[in-house]
Amino acid sequence: MADPQAFPHFSPDPLPAGTRLACRVEYHGGAFRGWQAQGEGRTVQQTLEAALTRVADAPVRVHCAGRTDAGVHGHAQIVHFDAPSARSPKAWVMGGNSALPDDLRLHWAQPVAGDFHARFSATARRYRYLILNSSVHAAALSGRVTWQRHPLDAARMHDAAQYLPGERDFSAFRAAACQSNTPFRCVHEVSVWRRGALLCIDIRANAFLHHMVRNIAGSLMLVGRGIREPHWIAELLAAGDRTRAADTAPPDGLYLVDVDYPAGFGLPPTPPGPVWLAD
Repeated sequence: MADPQAFPHFSPDPLPAGTRLACRVEYHGGAFRGWQAQGEGRTVQQTLEAALTRVADAPVRVHCAGRTDAGVHGHAQIVHFDAPSARSPKAWVMGGNSALPDDLRLHWAQPVAGDFHARFSATARRYRYLILNSSVHAAALSGRVTWQRHPLDAARMHDAAQYLPGERDFSAFRAAACQSNTPFRCVHEVSVWRRGALLCIDIRANAFLHHMVRNIAGSLMLVGRGIREPHWIAELLAAGDRTRAADTAPPDGLYLVDVDYPAGFGLPPTPPGPVWLAD
């Protein structure tokens, strides 16, 4: 039997009602209409809240680190909620998973300070956009990657992506429906690399605008195909005109892979993802 002290998020000891808990949530976004609860359609938030409400035998409301769109996946979405009932971390995880569908899972739950907020306490988010660059789409990766049959030059894409880091106006990569009060975001780092037929765009920033990563991915793919030069990305940023950039890339290849928080909150590190997400 595993030592509970080695897995504090699986502790069988009940925590009092009112305890604030943080959890890591994983999901395949293909059958969800995004994160946020809506009047109609299946969403991650509604599905997760229903499962946790069943464990608590009382309503549970969760808050997330970043709202993902329809079809976008979560490898390490972080949420928090205030427990309405006394339950152990193990009960929240195991009981929650027993009530969840196969495409949505809780990986851990642990108590956090009362001032922790999954969204506002986060210092950075990291997304990966995965492109299967092959003449034929792989059946086993359907819904998990974006397929591009035209050859892509990862080095050109990486060079182009180096115009993105810094505190910038990202209006050129902002969806028309974006509700943010400002188009400014701080991109910490971006890299583009290839492993065989799989090409990865890895981007970390303080926060992201609506469709920002997918819009960047669409434009970088035009650079990778040789249709545009790398410095075109700098021109798009300077112009701030969404209509000049490429079409929005599909959601299939986009993953929220990590969220950064101050070490003082003591959250578990995010483990490597499945084979198609691993470095």
